[in-house]
Amino acid sequence: MGIVGDVEKRYLFTPGPTPVPPAVLAAGAEPIVHHRGTDFREIYASTLERLKSVHRTESDVLLYTASGSGAMESVVANLCAPGDRVAVVSHGSFGERWISICEQHDVDVQAIRYEWGESPDADEVAAAVRESGVDLVLCQQSDTSTGVVSDVRSIKEAIGDVTLVVDAISSLGAVPLETDGWGIDVVVSGSQKALMCPPGLATTSVPAHVLARAKRSRSFYFDWQANKKAQDKLDAAFTPAVSLIRSLDVALGLILDDGLEAAFERHVRLGRAARAGIKAMGLELFSPDDDSSAVVTAVRAPEGIDGDDLLLQLRDKHGVTLAPGQAHLKGKIFRIGHIGWFDVFDITTALATVELSLTELGADIERGVAVARAFEAFETPVAA
Repeated sequence: MGIVGDVEKRYLFTPGPTPVPPAVLAAGAEPIVHHRGTDFREIYASTLERLKSVHRTESDVLLYTASGSGAMESVVANLCAPGDRVAVVSHGSFGERWISICEQHDVDVQAIRYEWGESPDADEVAAAVRESGVDLVLCQQSDTSTGVVSDVRSIKEAIGDVTLVVDAISSLGAVPLETDGWGIDVVVSGSQKALMCPPGLATTSVPAHVLARAKRSRSFYFDWQANKKAQDKLDAAFTPAVSLIRSLDVALGLILDDGLEAAFERHVRLGRAARAGIKAMGLELFSPDDDSSAVVTAVRAPEGIDGDDLLLQLRDKHGVTLAPGQAHLKGKIFRIGHIGWFDVFDITTALATVELSLTELGADIERGVAVARAFEAFETPVAA
């Protein structure tokens, strides 16, 4: 592990939290301001406007001091009453989270389940939705437990007028999501993924037609109407995380200055680099082997190697943190996140350390080629 003075150098390659640019960290370290003062309202106004740009919507984006799961719960608390029936498309751990939230709120769930690692089929989803008779569908765009990025545009086209809520917690700012252009009704996200900000902020884009169908909120804190009423006056319904919002404003500015299209292309190329390096070692991908896998690369642990043992070796000996498999995939896969503030040198560092650690654990892999293959894949132009 690299040590500079008394500080151990560490590398973070999880799909959330993700590394944060120095300018964003510095903004969060500035003196605290009062959330009802003019100076904060200027920051708040800028952040809310930039969030609309990143969400690709003209609608209000509600901002909460919470994790992304808080934004998910806000959807159920405002759109569902006990006994209501909704459909949930689940293809990984976070689809199951939608189900758990609904069940906690006594909502009747029609689960449209796929094997973890499988991509949902829009026509199958639409057929299940028609059969169930629901008017609300909850789904993931990206499920980081598997690396699958689903085609939410096709799902919306297939289900038509049925309200679609998309969890874009790990995909917003990493892969294309045209909220208004695709007719997506509600999008939830969080600060700690591709938005390059520390954890602690959650967003929910809510257009007027969805707000109009909202029920009496069963959450005091996540009440959409109360939060919108406050935001309309550049206020917050509750004391917000002022330092995180200042950081988010800077992070969103960095993203928008470079352009979302540039961010999408970079994430595609980073995914290509990660997959090429993994395959060059002779390892098997768990996530899809195509450009949709731009958020996280999930890899099957080689025969005779426990994935969790590998992660401990990476972290404790080399200071590199990757993500483990979840639920029934624990110990069977490991995951390399590449959303947010990453470049190709980060990816090659992760690959080189995986190669070294697997060798130390006695795995039979191809050595000395992963980094070169990753650079080659990264340099391949992305088709327009």
